[in-house]
Amino acid sequence: MDANLIVFNILNPPILFFFLGMIAVFVKSDLEIPAPIPKLFSLYLLLAIGFKGGVELIKSGITQEVVLTLLAAMLMACFVPVYSFFILRLKLDTYDAAAIAATYGSISAVTFITASAFLSELGIDYDGYMVAALALMESPAIIVGLLLVNIFTTDGKRDLSWTEVLQEAFLNSSVFLLVGSLLIGVLTGEHGWQVLEPFTQGLFYGVLTFFLLDMGIIAAKRIKDLQKTGFFLISFAILIPIVNASLGLLIAKFIGMHQGDSLLFAVLCASASYIAVPAAMRMTVPEANPSLYVSTALAVTFPFNIIVGIPLYLYGINLFWR
Repeated sequence: MDANLIVFNILNPPILFFFLGMIAVFVKSDLEIPAPIPKLFSLYLLLAIGFKGGVELIKSGITQEVVLTLLAAMLMACFVPVYSFFILRLKLDTYDAAAIAATYGSISAVTFITASAFLSELGIDYDGYMVAALALMESPAIIVGLLLVNIFTTDGKRDLSWTEVLQEAFLNSSVFLLVGSLLIGVLTGEHGWQVLEPFTQGLFYGVLTFFLLDMGIIAAKRIKDLQKTGFFLISFAILIPIVNASLGLLIAKFIGMHQGDSLLFAVLCASASYIAVPAAMRMTVPEANPSLYVSTALAVTFPFNIIVGIPLYLYGINLFWR
């Protein structure tokens, strides 16, 4: 693998600020970001990436490649939790295995945004409609995870309020804002982009940098929880993203995606949710241990993807596309 890609990625300011947040915890600094601010920044990033994706989608139109990409995204969101569940069941009970599997079937919007910034720094083009794939991959993983719990619990069928489940899956704040921003981008097109560009583009990298600083602080604090997970889960949290990204690259090659879109698709397949899915699992599968599915996604997979994974997957694309 070309080590220069990893060095280039690490030396990006947002990634360096992620490290700074982690170091602050390790040296016991009192640095912290007040609670409402990271939430605001998260909402801003979702709005900005969703709106830009909608504008780009209306430019490109609904082509065969767009449809195939979106179908492939939903397929992976359903397929990843299934095989992940059976791997996890080797060591974990049904509840924990299903919750973690759903987490890895879903996506991390910030990992996607970081990958987009990485491509922009390298001057590699990508299509805005990939945001639609992002929006479509969160909800199916939640539903599949709950179906796995219902099918494989040994103490009989659990009574689930599917109305609440579907509402949590499709109307949670991140999905709702992302899809809504995407639709507004489609409706307003280039005119809307010109109006909001100073807000959605000019502030974007600054907000991403501040958000990753906070993510570094949170990830470092979660590392303590990993002591409870053992070698099996830590290995899973590193290896399964590589497996999922490899499957994603094969699908991207089959569909005919170009380099930039292929990387974003691989990142979507490789990432794990640490916000929306954990929130849904806490409500619907209280028997699962949150320290397992949150710490593996946030303290292992998220740093791995944004530091090593993104350059690694791009290197894989360069090998496939030769």
